[in-house]
Amino acid sequence: MRNINGVLNFKWLFFLPLLMVAGCSKEGKKPEPTEKSSASAAAVSGSEKAEPGIKIKKDPSDFIPEGYKIFEKSFGDLNKDGAEDCILIIKKVDPSNIITDESRGKLDRNRRGLIILFKKNDGYELAAKNETCFSSENEDGGVYYAPELSVYAEKEKLYIHYAHGRYGYWTYTFRYGLSDFELIGYDESSNTGPRVNSTTSINFLTGKQLDKTNVNEGAESDGEVFEDTWRKVKTTKLMTLSEIRDFDKLEVSDL
Repeated sequence: MRNINGVLNFKWLFFLPLLMVAGCSKEGKKPEPTEKSSASAAAVSGSEKAEPGIKIKKDPSDFIPEGYKIFEKSFGDLNKDGAEDCILIIKKVDPSNIITDESRGKLDRNRRGLIILFKKNDGYELAAKNETCFSSENEDGGVYYAPELSVYAEKEKLYIHYAHGRYGYWTYTFRYGLSDFELIGYDESSNTGPRVNSTTSINFLTGKQLDKTNVNEGAESDGEVFEDTWRKVKTTKLMTLSEIRDFDKLEVSDL
């Protein structure tokens, strides 16, 4: 019996260190505390919440960039939701662009631009902007005054209209697309006083252009007589408002 007990004692002495090592290795594989996992999840969700979304501002003036002022403001529905959206013509404020004309005195030649805001329940959001697409209101018209600019909303469309007195007018028609206002139409009338010499109407959606030419030279007394000419317009992509650098240099025939 003594010999057997000696063998047993020897076996216990042999296996005891192995059991201790095994126990330690199992403890080393225990999962980390849940607090660390929760902290990581909170950090991820916190960064997602910090991502900027669509900015809603209470007043249209909150969208005016630094160095600009509001030149003109109007309202109208432009995205078919029944709300009164806001159209802002803005003007740069830069003293270096104020000149002195020999006959007209001081003239502010700072360029103008456009900001369009969609009305939301608690304010406005930016729909489109082009800060320098219009020349100043004090340009030189040569022997006549410079064309007068007006921008307005009508039937869920945006109209940019230039009136040139007895010489006629031209108008650009925009409609809101996926993320910007797209140029869908152009209309022009070339006049001599009350007489209409010719008109042009372009529909960029259908790719058709109608030119009407007055063939009655005595139109002032007898009324205009027009001949119509239809032609196709090659358009692969509608031009957007933000793409137009200068309306004075925009040639619709090149679109």
